[in-house]
Amino acid sequence: MDKRVTMKDIAEKLGVSKVTVSKALKDSPDISSSLKEKIIKTAQEMGYIYNAKGRMLRENLTYSIGVISSEKYYGKDDYFYIDLYKHLSNSLEKLGFTTTFNIISQSDENELSVPNALLEQKVDGVVILGQMSLDYIQKILSYNYPTVFLDFYCDKFNVDCVITDNFYATYEITNMLIEQGHTKIGFVGNIYATSSIQDRFLGFYKALLENKIDLNKDWIIKDRDDNNNFIDIVLPKNLPTAFVCNCDKTAYLTIEKLKSSGYKVPDDVSVVGFDDSLHAVLSQPKITTVRVNLEEMGRRTAKMMVEKIKQGEKHYGKMLIKGKIIIRESVKALK
Repeated sequence: MDKRVTMKDIAEKLGVSKVTVSKALKDSPDISSSLKEKIIKTAQEMGYIYNAKGRMLRENLTYSIGVISSEKYYGKDDYFYIDLYKHLSNSLEKLGFTTTFNIISQSDENELSVPNALLEQKVDGVVILGQMSLDYIQKILSYNYPTVFLDFYCDKFNVDCVITDNFYATYEITNMLIEQGHTKIGFVGNIYATSSIQDRFLGFYKALLENKIDLNKDWIIKDRDDNNNFIDIVLPKNLPTAFVCNCDKTAYLTIEKLKSSGYKVPDDVSVVGFDDSLHAVLSQPKITTVRVNLEEMGRRTAKMMVEKIKQGEKHYGKMLIKGKIIIRESVKALK
């Protein structure tokens, strides 16, 4: 049987002390990044097996993060939060943490049923992915884990959050429509459903105000109920020339509704979305949208969470990630 590689073996090969190797493998700030990288690479090449269990016992950590989300965000063709979770999980793995992903049913959310991983203290922190009920959030926070809200915020709780810049991105995409000659613009989305939709509506409204365009309340259309369940989109009798939709799925449904009602997109009505999700490219025509930087959101959340765990609770506030407008075929400039 081959001899197990030790830290002493690594130290002798590199001509450094065993203490230096130990510090590098523990990601200590006392070691330069270049030397740390060299030691880790050599350890991997030599087949060194780190005693993770011993490390967990010494540091009183599980090196696992609980990610909690609501089932209402995972309907057919809804991959946005799956993709965001993948980026979060990958970023945490690079920092030495695993994840447990819990999708909470509506009944469990209503009954305030908490995942066993939290009850049994098998995680070091919690990421709540997507807005959940206030009562459920309060229940999770009562366990006093370091917590980060991802893709939403709630001012009722003093909890750090990582969100895309919903306000400014929708402000920009609405201004793009105005620059193309649109002055009759509607908004599709339930502004009472989530903080993200509210901020997107406010960005839309700011663009109208700055351009002295009146807000027509008949053109503010609900796409879902207050529990985030999508409903049939009811078009107004007098249509605007463009719709700003709170997400790509809503934009897709709006386009389908317009087409089934005899209208052409973008010839009769232009439509823009948000997220740059699968719906944006499945739609005919494809949807002009805002691309959310999911990778950066996952990276920032992971970094924030690990710092909270290792350095104690620290307040960051809102971490805003800028989006990028992606131009596709669902918009037409007016002449």
